[in-house]
Amino acid sequence: MFIAQYICPICKKSLRLNNKSYRCESNHSFDQAKEGYVNLLPVQHKHSKDPGDNKAMVNARRSFLDKGFYQPLADELQRLYRQYADLTKPVFDAGCGEGFYTQQYVCATNNVYGIDIAKNAVKHAAKKYTDCQFSVGTLSQLPFHDNYFSWINSIYAPILEQEFTRVLADDGYLVTVTPAKNHLIELKALIYREAKQHDISKSPIEHLTLIEQKEVNYLMEFTTGEDIVNLLSMTPFAFKATVSLLNDLKARSQFTCQADFLIRVYKNEICEN
Repeated sequence: MFIAQYICPICKKSLRLNNKSYRCESNHSFDQAKEGYVNLLPVQHKHSKDPGDNKAMVNARRSFLDKGFYQPLADELQRLYRQYADLTKPVFDAGCGEGFYTQQYVCATNNVYGIDIAKNAVKHAAKKYTDCQFSVGTLSQLPFHDNYFSWINSIYAPILEQEFTRVLADDGYLVTVTPAKNHLIELKALIYREAKQHDISKSPIEHLTLIEQKEVNYLMEFTTGEDIVNLLSMTPFAFKATVSLLNDLKARSQFTCQADFLIRVYKNEICEN
């Protein structure tokens, strides 16, 4: 296994791993957990006691993703990675969650990192996918040196262009995944009187070059209420669901819903005078 390259989230100096502990020249220390991840989120960077998704949300997403409902998206991301990327350079999954997408980037020649603010999610990721390097951290202050990654993906996570660009190598790629127009429109129709399409007119990135944009759209067929409720729990409109609707979804043995993803590939092009 490769040794992860991190910088201290407090003083920004390089961290060195020694006896299961990452330590910098200023003597800031971060212990490696038994699952293999490291918590690089100092208490002064937290906005709550336990930031990110709670355990129930993490477990619901794990169950849903492990059943392959979003595998077509993962497959398309892999196709793009192999089309554009240098497979010998480091990869970063920003907002990695349980590591479902992170692990699929692993090959014999690269090093793959994932960061999420939710400790519950990172703990599961590190335990299941031991060939990646996972850490707890905030995307607004990434614990990496400048220009370190040749490939960064952000899948349904906050897109922080300035910080992502800082750690992105010259000629490196940033891939964003956001909802396309009809993502989960059938599920939304059960909650809202008027289920509106997603607005895809705005780009989350201003200063990198957009080189490809495409949609991945397909129908998901559900045969258990548990899977439908797990999907709902992954959405920002879950809190609007009534008890009666939840009971109705749990009792269903059939439901069809669209997955509709918008993928944008950006390149950090070198400006030549």
